[in-house]
Amino acid sequence: MAGRPELATYEYRKIRDRILSQCDVCLVCGHGASDAVDHVVSVKRGGARLDPDNMAPIHGVDGCPVCLRKCNSEKGDKPLSQVRRLITSRDWYAGP
Repeated sequence: MAGRPELATYEYRKIRDRILSQCDVCLVCGHGASDAVDHVVSVKRGGARLDPDNMAPIHGVDGCPVCLRKCNSEKGDKPLSQVRRLITSRDWYAGP
C-alpha cells in the first residue's frame, strides 16, 4: 500500500466492510464472493479516496473463484468503460 496510506486506516476498513456486507458482486466480472473494494473512479483520475459512493466490490489479489479473472488488476486505474466486462447468461448485476 505504498503511497496509499488511507487503505490501512480504520475508516477505510469500516467502509470496505460495510460495502461488502451489503453486496459482494464484483463490478468487473459480475460474480459474487468479492473480497475487496475498489474506487469506481480511481483516485489517480480524481475520484474521492474515502467516499463510499465511489467504492464498489471487486475481486482482489486472489481473483474471482468463478471465472478466475484478476479483476482489480485488470481494472487498474482505468475507467469502467475501458474494462472488458464479462458477458454471461445470468444477469449477475441484478442482485439476488
